[in-house]
Amino acid sequence: MYPVERSSARLGLRELTPDDVDAVHAIYGSAEATEHLSFEPRTRDQVKKIVARSIDAATATPRTEYALAVIKRDTAELIGFGRLATDPHQQRGATMGFALRPDVWGRGYGVETVRLLLSVGFDDLGLHRIWGARSPLNEASARTMAAVSMVEEGTIREHVLKAGKWRDSVVHAILDREWRSAGASS
Repeated sequence: MYPVERSSARLGLRELTPDDVDAVHAIYGSAEATEHLSFEPRTRDQVKKIVARSIDAATATPRTEYALAVIKRDTAELIGFGRLATDPHQQRGATMGFALRPDVWGRGYGVETVRLLLSVGFDDLGLHRIWGARSPLNEASARTMAAVSMVEEGTIREHVLKAGKWRDSVVHAILDREWRSAGASS
């Protein structure tokens, strides 16, 4: 599916463009924004390569990765990055992740972003299961995933090596029938 365009009351998802490098770097280059992610802050050059790879992946057949810009609808400003990646080892399954610029935290944009990503996965791609992992210390992410009816399934022990230390990940998931019964797609 290309291009992806999905919107909510305040946010939109769209395909990345080469012009997005600086805005994505404002997220992926930020120590605060990446504190609970699985990687250290990225350099601008690393982000440029990530954006280029994401743009190339968008037109692959079959498409297995949906790396999308999260924008404010009223200004078209990029405030986040969302990703769905289908899992070749899981029939009709995908992983999901997102990151927002720290200056927009606490406004409900995380919940809107995850709902948009889940809508792409379930309503457009016909997936059965979508899951995401978070740092055990990221309570905001836990609240976000609970708000969209994702179920905490358990912990993957010492799943991420970051700053020379192993860190666990807490897994949350939602099934297509749970998405429909929660009315989240409407």
